[in-house]
Amino acid sequence: MTFARPTIILLASIVLYEVGEASIAAEAAPSGLYEMRTETGMPNLEDNLLYAVVTERRCLNPRELSGAFWMMSDVSLQDCTLVKTEQTDDASTYALKCEGGHGTSGHARWQLGPDAIVGPLDVRLGGKNMTFFQRITARPVGRCR
Repeated sequence: MTFARPTIILLASIVLYEVGEASIAAEAAPSGLYEMRTETGMPNLEDNLLYAVVTERRCLNPRELSGAFWMMSDVSLQDCTLVKTEQTDDASTYALKCEGGHGTSGHARWQLGPDAIVGPLDVRLGGKNMTFFQRITARPVGRCR
């Protein structure tokens, strides 16, 4: 199989562009140890259950942010995953995809910066017609051990 010179140049340009985009995103938010503040709100619940805040230190890789929301491991979302739909230099957008036909939907959008990673997850539980959100603000504090 032979390729014409313009085809090879085009393929090389595409590869270099993809590598360049990945390095720009990595510079915007490097992997490492982050202090994460996770706010969870459930507007449909009573006042004392309405809002919770958790702070923790955790290793994060900005290329794998779909697993950062702890609520994604809850039984109510066991058949759901966050699927990346868009990537720019300073943002990643995800859609919540669920199997099982229960009507749950949602999305997340991460803003990536050198001083912080900020991302809200908004979910509508289909069968119960309830909504909740999680908002993570993660600030780099060092290297992972």
